[in-house]
Amino acid sequence: MEAMLKLVIFDLAGTTVKDNDEVLACFLDAMKAAGLDADPAEVNQRMGIPKREAIRQVFPSLLPEEVEAVHQDFRNRMIDYYRHSPQVAEIEGAEALVRALQAKGVKVGFDTGFDRETADVLFARLGWQDLADATATSDEVANGRPFPDLALRIMSLTGVTDPLTVAKIGDTPSDLGEGTSAGCAWVVGVTYGTHTREALLPHKHTHLVDSLGELSELLLGV
Repeated sequence: MEAMLKLVIFDLAGTTVKDNDEVLACFLDAMKAAGLDADPAEVNQRMGIPKREAIRQVFPSLLPEEVEAVHQDFRNRMIDYYRHSPQVAEIEGAEALVRALQAKGVKVGFDTGFDRETADVLFARLGWQDLADATATSDEVANGRPFPDLALRIMSLTGVTDPLTVAKIGDTPSDLGEGTSAGCAWVVGVTYGTHTREALLPHKHTHLVDSLGELSELLLGV
């Protein structure tokens, strides 16, 4: 592509932060605690979208207060995991890639389907509070993924106005939907997270990469 890359928007869990299905496990445990029997594959399909919306989609008959109760339980479990689990870590090379992009004058943002409190606990655990040029969470926008709102918020916060200079990177179909709906020139799916290449392939994208090294080569080469 001929456009100059000015902004890269990374997802967190499964893209820049290790996720060995811990997010899925916290979701399933919260649902089970509420007496709900969820199909793990059905829940996994909704990774990346706002968490309340994911609960509503899996269990459309739940009352709003029941959705909220499951969501709060999930948040508590996720926050506890990010604060205390020894397994919390970056995907090796993620921070180095962010810094390499910034050294080239490319701005970097993180966006996520988590709410702000959960994301901030994760940033603090990794020491990433000031790593990105901007961050956006699902409770800070009117519409979460696959709508463009998160990407547009990051663009606004970083002063990047042309989506043809933006790359959106993520491991879920909803990440790809976000990048596509925002008009990003690069919409990149990573296959080392929650979804396989086969699962991401049907969704609009410009690239699919199988490793962070491959992602680094792509982004640092444009």
